[in-house]
Amino acid sequence: MRKPKVIRMVFALCLGCFIMVIFYFNSSLKPGEQKSGVTVHRVSLSCLQAIHQGRRELLEEACRSHTRKRRVLIPEDLKHVIVDDQHGLLYCYVPKVACTNWKRVLMVLTGVAGSNRDPLAIPANEAHIPGNLRTLSEYSTSQINQRLRSYLKFVFVREPFERLVSAYRNKFTRSYNTAFHKRYGTKIVRRHRPDPQPEALERGNDVSFEEFVYYLVDPATQREEPFNEHWERVHSLCHPCLIHYDVVGKYETLEQDSRYVLQLAGVEDQVSFPASSKSTRTTGDMAAQFFHNISPFYQKKLYNLYRMDFLLFNYSVPAYLKFR
Repeated sequence: MRKPKVIRMVFALCLGCFIMVIFYFNSSLKPGEQKSGVTVHRVSLSCLQAIHQGRRELLEEACRSHTRKRRVLIPEDLKHVIVDDQHGLLYCYVPKVACTNWKRVLMVLTGVAGSNRDPLAIPANEAHIPGNLRTLSEYSTSQINQRLRSYLKFVFVREPFERLVSAYRNKFTRSYNTAFHKRYGTKIVRRHRPDPQPEALERGNDVSFEEFVYYLVDPATQREEPFNEHWERVHSLCHPCLIHYDVVGKYETLEQDSRYVLQLAGVEDQVSFPASSKSTRTTGDMAAQFFHNISPFYQKKLYNLYRMDFLLFNYSVPAYLKFR
């Protein structure tokens, strides 16, 4: 019953911010006078603060409504939380949500990149080398608690099925991802394809999206081993009901939210978040095409698997799903 009230409050905050911005840009000025850039910046920052406060409150409400008894964090929970001790930052990285660029930014800030100040000059594979950036799981319990209390904590999330389709496209349709084809593709073909050809069993490089969905919803999959991080649920990677993130950025507003994080950290003059190319980005329309041949039965099973990410981060059930 409380969620509609929270949503109305967030809507009111956003509407108020919009009106404030319009007022500042369109209020009458004396001839030749210009609005101060500082004033506009303050209004913009105030609006972003209101938006992110609303996101935090929606997340907290969803955690109260949909999670069971709270448990204590263990080091295993913190393997995706990157630490920047120089600037007091904790970033939980989520694959397929601009994590390569955020790791590049943190390599610049922590000095791992040397004198290089351009994140895009860092090769993508270097951003993912283990040990380049420390994670919170490497610290003692007292050090973990101190950082959780005092550091700026942020995470970036994405519409769950767009992220899932993006992971499938990257890991199963690109010829260079032979390690994923061997590690997961051969297993998927063996388990979910009737009468597979020997070459497919050997190479695993032609997995269809339908077969990938069957693999994900198969109870045997998670009994064997945890999901790979590229399709693991965000709530299982970053534990947003146990870690109180100061900023929950969204892929849909990536540039704006990234600037906001850098402003809060006081490092916007040291590094800029790279502008991303949108030409190959997985969109909602693209996700709809991939789900076109998935039966309503399996759509429902897959939605149930990712349901908590939809609820916690305030994403609606995609209109293209046919199980409703």
